[in-house]
Amino acid sequence: MASTGSSARGQGRSSGQRSRTPDPGRQAERTAAQLSYNEARAALELILAELQASDLQVEEMAALYRRAQAYAERCEQILEHVEQEILLWDLSDDAERPPTPYHP
Repeated sequence: MASTGSSARGQGRSSGQRSRTPDPGRQAERTAAQLSYNEARAALELILAELQASDLQVEEMAALYRRAQAYAERCEQILEHVEQEILLWDLSDDAERPPTPYHP
């Protein structure tokens, strides 16, 4: 009986550990938010190459896809921010004053 109890406790620990393991897609989203455009784009390109070159399980493909989405969204956020800065420069009313970037 002692071995059954220790076995059950071991199983309880391993299943508890699985529930505390972060979702790789969510971890990538947090990490992606901290990356520069070039870093996010390079990470995205690496994931796309892995998706094309590997014989992956469906679960692995889904996790890679979620990570790729997070990196692509980060690139898009940065590009949109830069676009807004450029639009503000172009809309300057004072032709004699040099354009200044927008700082929220």
